Amino acid sequence: MRFTPASIALAVVLTTVSSAGMTQRPDAQIDPRSIEWQRAGETARKAGNLEGANDALESALAVDPRNRAAYIELAQVARAQGLQGKAIRLYNEALLLDPADVGALVGQGEAMVEKGAIAKAKENLAQAQKLCRADCAGVGPLVAAIEKGPPAAVLSAKEDVPAPKVVPTETP
Repeated sequence: MRFTPASIALAVVLTTVSSAGMTQRPDAQIDPRSIEWQRAGETARKAGNLEGANDALESALAVDPRNRAAYIELAQVARAQGLQGKAIRLYNEALLLDPADVGALVGQGEAMVEKGAIAKAKENLAQAQKLCRADCAGVGPLVAAIEKGPPAAVLSAKEDVPAPKVVPTETP
């Protein structure tokens, strides 16, 4: 008799836990609506419509935040807009979903080179080379970007600045 309340409580907990697990989709199954939005974003990016691509890809991630390809595509849009810091963060989100994604490592490394973080990009290169083992053709763009180095930044424009006009003031 003493164990009846404990066994009932345990049965309720096990029933609740097992039923919650049955309602979730497996990680490999991405919502088809998210994939549609992702493809629309990819098409918009290729057409040069970065703002439309950004909107479509964010919609894809709102529908299913496990869509790793949408994170990667959104990172490419951010790089095209010159937002390397945002691109690095988005590639990191993709790597959280799949740490063995060589394409995300290479893209993140290229964004790091564009931002000037060569040492971090070399770490990404080493990790990507360790993961790809047989065919490492995908790391070629990162190797080339590291060898080329960060883009030269324009620190200031040298133009003639007109002198301010002095307006005479009245004195009482």
